Amino acid sequence: MEQTALSQLFEKTFPFWNQMSSIDKETFLRSSYQTRFAKGTNIHDGNECTGVILVKSGSLRLYLLSEDGKEITLKRIFAGDLCMLSASCVFSTITFDIFIDSEENSECIVIGGCAYEDLTRRMPEAKIFTLESALAVFSDIMWAMQQILFMSMDKRLAIFLLDEIAKTGRDTVKLTHEQIAKYMGSAREVVSRMLKYFSTEGIISASRGEGIRILDKKRLRELAL
Repeated sequence: MEQTALSQLFEKTFPFWNQMSSIDKETFLRSSYQTRFAKGTNIHDGNECTGVILVKSGSLRLYLLSEDGKEITLKRIFAGDLCMLSASCVFSTITFDIFIDSEENSECIVIGGCAYEDLTRRMPEAKIFTLESALAVFSDIMWAMQQILFMSMDKRLAIFLLDEIAKTGRDTVKLTHEQIAKYMGSAREVVSRMLKYFSTEGIISASRGEGIRILDKKRLRELAL
């Protein structure tokens, strides 16, 4: 990606861009690169400072991984979103490992963690933006954990399906039962049983080829309350 185009993208993404010195901008641009991640690629395993990731297209999934291999999805990041938690060197107080995978073929801009960390140490505007961005992510993570710990499965699944159709603008969710279970931190069998219940109630229709079609949004919203 040409530096002029990258500079314009950063100007739209970082509110502090125009307050940076020309030297800092140059360092920022030199430490950044565009890359593509194939679907299913592990981008960040929690141990290294991958850098700040700006998603141009596709989507990423942030999750925790237990010792026995169980995954709990914390957040999904889409085009136009920033992933701050991939820059562990910026958040040295985070003591747990966050894993990040590419959910689909994704095109991203990666900003070097060292350059970003150096900027946040010297520029209050950058530090404030970074902390506010991280706070928003942790708010989403706490919402995800609240659902897992305190909500019934039918309510959680209703919320998930409504969120999916809101993101895509379509009435059909093109995800497998296994994928939904992974995103919800549940078991595939539990998701399948609940989807079957929704189907018998006339809330959805599901088929292997067409996905999950929402038939009764009103009922789904009532379950989500």
